[in-house]
Amino acid sequence: MHSRRRFLSRACAATAAGALPLALPVRALAAAETRRFEPGDGAWRTFEVTTRVELDPSAGAAQVWVPVPSVDSDWQRSLSTRFRSNGQAALVHDGTQGAGMVHARFGPDTGAAMLEVTSLVRTRDRAVDWRSRGGVPDDASLRAAWTRPTALVPTDGLVRSAAQQAVGGAEGDVAKLRAIYEWVAANVDREPSVRGCGEGDVKAMLQRGRPSGKCADINALFVGMCRAVGIPARDLYGVRLAPSAFGYKELGSASGSLAAAQHCRAEAYVQGHGWVAMDPADVTKVMRQETAQWIRSVDHPVVKPVHDKLFGCCEGNWMAYNDAHDLVLPGGDGKPLGFLMYPAALTAAGRLDSYAPDAFRYRIAAREIGGQAG
Repeated sequence: MHSRRRFLSRACAATAAGALPLALPVRALAAAETRRFEPGDGAWRTFEVTTRVELDPSAGAAQVWVPVPSVDSDWQRSLSTRFRSNGQAALVHDGTQGAGMVHARFGPDTGAAMLEVTSLVRTRDRAVDWRSRGGVPDDASLRAAWTRPTALVPTDGLVRSAAQQAVGGAEGDVAKLRAIYEWVAANVDREPSVRGCGEGDVKAMLQRGRPSGKCADINALFVGMCRAVGIPARDLYGVRLAPSAFGYKELGSASGSLAAAQHCRAEAYVQGHGWVAMDPADVTKVMRQETAQWIRSVDHPVVKPVHDKLFGCCEGNWMAYNDAHDLVLPGGDGKPLGFLMYPAALTAAGRLDSYAPDAFRYRIAAREIGGQAG
């Protein structure tokens, strides 16, 4: 399955910070001088992640699906999952893409339906050394699988036009990737008012003129543009588990309350390197939300370390659930989800709003239980 895979991880080369603008306030200057974004020493961190869903007693007969980590790689090890419920629950997969989840059914007389899922996962920083060619071969079947369009991520029309505009005369996959990454950071706005992580509908984004959205929108656009020029790319859907070690408040989360900490990251497949981490959405997040004032330049000293490093690196304070898209929930109503990054529920009244954790009544928390070297 696509979610059971190995990735190539190496240390990134150090990147110098850009020149400081003269107008930068003294307080911001002091903060900027301490900003660093360097991957760690490869040490593993171990987290226990618990999701608890409770439905209103009036919901009647219902079903709940809670995603669980289903990725094994050089930067994540999905170790175990346990669960308890007052309904009938089982660990299942979607059947085609390897996305794991706990599925619970509740009868009409259950009352307050409850499902609690606890997963154990190890994560670590991920990085690629662009100066080295590791000998990872090209793979025609992989290339075909991860350049195809999806329901929310087409590769023709506006997406292809944007990709061709971004790439210009760039030659080779790395140069094209860099061009698309730079185009997204410069031309797409992080929009805090968007609900949840966004819908990931890239055609609708481009039809708005100046594209905007959140991570599921911005990284999906990056993925679609990559695919449109023949570069395999995909989104990984997950959740931030802990504060960032690099001092960026927007790149971490309070581990005791993760119901709004979901985040998708992108990756692209490069011959010689394999799957490589990409996250232009977090660049735009730092630009828009890290400081009180919206930063418009990737060369700003607060943004530049993140901008430079997230082309090939990511921090290990985040866990991936899966890379599935257009996913049909086992036993559900047959209507596909664009992605499975949030708990989902279905009652006689229809699907509950996964972007409303208080009304839906789900909570997610993580507890770090120690690191491990291997």
